[in-house]
Amino acid sequence: MGKLLHGLPGHPLHPPLTDATIGMFVLATGLSVVGGLGWIEEAAGKAAWLALVGGLIVAAPTAVTGFADWLTLAWGSATWRTATLHLTAMVSAVSLFGVAAWLQWDGYRDGTVTAGGLVLALLGFVALTAGGWLGGAIVFVHGMRVEAVRGRAGDDDDLSRDTGGAA
Repeated sequence: MGKLLHGLPGHPLHPPLTDATIGMFVLATGLSVVGGLGWIEEAAGKAAWLALVGGLIVAAPTAVTGFADWLTLAWGSATWRTATLHLTAMVSAVSLFGVAAWLQWDGYRDGTVTAGGLVLALLGFVALTAGGWLGGAIVFVHGMRVEAVRGRAGDDDDLSRDTGGAA
């Protein structure tokens, strides 16, 4: 069950799922803005709702794998605090996008972008951006689920040869 929720060593499952979730929600927000500005409004209104629903669907396994990783952290540690803020921001984002999808349903049927759908998508995007930034900190600052590179000095030497001596 652990490999199903966490992935393999050096290949965690949560990060690639976040790409799909974030992509769908960014698409939904962009379509909402485009439609809200009156450009391709009918297509944007329908597509924004579909992208919101798609984002909510892929958010489920993303959240499950992220929560499984969060449970492995030492409570109260710096990584745990950052991950808890990340979790809070992402739950907020998904909730906002969920309400945006509900409010955009009429726009899907009518081929418009609703004011409520647009506002909630923009608020969700702000929370999503904050959560994504915190998620990056979990990996790049705290090094969670990052495998150590073996033979690092040899890798640096290979890099200098490949770039004509410039490292």
